[in-house]
Amino acid sequence: MKQAIIIRNDLKMGKGKIAAQASHASIASFLLVSKDKQERWLNEGMKKVVLKVNSEKELVDIFKKAKKEKISCELITDAGLTQLEGPTKTAVGIGPDTDEKIDMITGKLKLL
Repeated sequence: MKQAIIIRNDLKMGKGKIAAQASHASIASFLLVSKDKQERWLNEGMKKVVLKVNSEKELVDIFKKAKKEKISCELITDAGLTQLEGPTKTAVGIGPDTDEKIDMITGKLKLL
């Protein structure tokens, strides 16, 4: 079991902003999975991987692929009150789910 967090690298967000957006993505996606998957992931050490994409299109495409495969996922949109201007899609959380399901969607992405 693992979770994938995908961050838009093209936005050049500061480290704190990236951490906040990744946290939003992780928690939002976690809350969507079944209680059984939540407990299993928590008991297995909450493995996660943080990956990057270079555009909003790539981020949305990954989100749509996960949705199509019926994998828990959440697209995060920042309100634009601090570093970013206006509503901006910043991150996607996928899972937790089996490593195989997560890798099917994110296996070709590079680490952040």
